[in-house]
Amino acid sequence: MIQQDEKCVMVIDKNLSRGLIANTAAILGMTLGKTEPQMIGVEVMDQSGNQHLGIVKVPIPILEGSLEQIRQIRTKLYEPDFQDLTVVDFSDLAQGCKTYDEFIEKMGNSFEESLRYFGVALCGPKKKINKLTGSLPLLR
Repeated sequence: MIQQDEKCVMVIDKNLSRGLIANTAAILGMTLGKTEPQMIGVEVMDQSGNQHLGIVKVPIPILEGSLEQIRQIRTKLYEPDFQDLTVVDFSDLAQGCKTYDEFIEKMGNSFEESLRYFGVALCGPKKKINKLTGSLPLLR
């Protein structure tokens, strides 16, 4: 489990369709779970004896941001002060690919400035996460 002084959030473009918001959250969450496996709890049993896979042990607020706000956050994440954060991003380039090999090729031929970020997930020290996202409201 992450420490009390750590935090995870997702920031997703509030102007996306509901389907793309859901898809972005799912992709960010899956990748975050792979990257931060200690956040996932153990399997549990219900009273009937049925097993349920472990779920995330900490809340992960989903915040709303505009395309510009997400771009600003992503740009700040390249600065030395934020290099210790775990960062997952999802962009229009990734969403438009049919295979992972296509994604690898297209990303390798793209400049970061050309990406339109649909969302970003961040984990790390609470103060740094709050500095980047503290003014953003929950996505509703």
